[in-house]
Amino acid sequence: MVSTLDGSLTNASAQRPLLGMNQAELTEWVQSQGQAAYRGKQLHQWLYAKGVRSLTDITVFPKAWRQGMENVCIGRSDIHHRSIAADQTVKFLLRLDDGQIIETVGMPMDKRLTVCVSSQVGCPMACDFCATGKGGFVRNLATHEIVDQVLTVQEAFDQRVSNIVFMGMGEPLINVQNVVGAVKCLNQDIGIGQRSITISTVGIPGQIRRLAQYRLQTTLAVSLHGSNQALRTQLIPSAQHYPLTDLLDECREYIAMTGRRVTFEYILLAGLNDCNEHAAELSQLLRGFQSHVNLIPYNPIDEVDYQRPSRKRVNQFTDSLKAAGIAVSVRYSRGLEKDAACGQLRASKVNA
Repeated sequence: MVSTLDGSLTNASAQRPLLGMNQAELTEWVQSQGQAAYRGKQLHQWLYAKGVRSLTDITVFPKAWRQGMENVCIGRSDIHHRSIAADQTVKFLLRLDDGQIIETVGMPMDKRLTVCVSSQVGCPMACDFCATGKGGFVRNLATHEIVDQVLTVQEAFDQRVSNIVFMGMGEPLINVQNVVGAVKCLNQDIGIGQRSITISTVGIPGQIRRLAQYRLQTTLAVSLHGSNQALRTQLIPSAQHYPLTDLLDECREYIAMTGRRVTFEYILLAGLNDCNEHAAELSQLLRGFQSHVNLIPYNPIDEVDYQRPSRKRVNQFTDSLKAAGIAVSVRYSRGLEKDAACGQLRASKVNA
């Protein structure tokens, strides 16, 4: 294994994992193995509909061929640990082929099942309030490692996944190629609508524009967390290289290129960014935007002293935005027990 410039791992002699390939690519692969073309459709079904972990388990394949396929890499990871909250949210720690550990979360609600997926091992953004950022960055996830998270949750719940949010470990727009590859696979091969997929970012210069060029129908969620440049830089160190005005200009370009509105994420931290003046500043920034604001009361972590605001304070902030004509909703975190914040469970288990 060697590390590439983007932090991903490659092995020139290794076979590309089958997970992440579409039906045409799988058909080409089975034919390269001396099998009939129709085996590609069968393989596609067993990979994405049945979630097979080894070719030896595909009973419709000839036994003689299966016996020689034990070492073919499907691209599935192992469950290292799982934690179940009272609301039935399940957080999984998955062990990848190189031994790295990532988090993914399954969140059931009524007839829906949402998966919060990671796009990197760790995160390089070092946001001050985030447990994942405190743990540093290792590498990007490959397409199959992202898709595998969704299949893992689907299997564990024995329920079809309806929604996906790229809000787990990592900054998706530092890993655009593999994230877009995963979105296309999840959409075309597993059958999850692009409009049911959200890609979250703190904002990387030029990358929102790059994402727009793919003309996806996914939802873009931009993490603001600060109503002015100084406050945002305090919470998100990388923001010092990306002025808030430039970020919002790029979001306007995204809307113009895709026709899709932007969601703005805003974590409410008691006494820091949840005051009336901050609500007024945020309203001024977003006035006239084709957008929606998600307010997220903070989920405390041990590493910093930030606190969750009171429900009264959250309601006052919400009412202030509504009065200014800003579309807004409040998103309370699921599974608020120990190690609920992104990166906390991984940190506790890996350190242990």
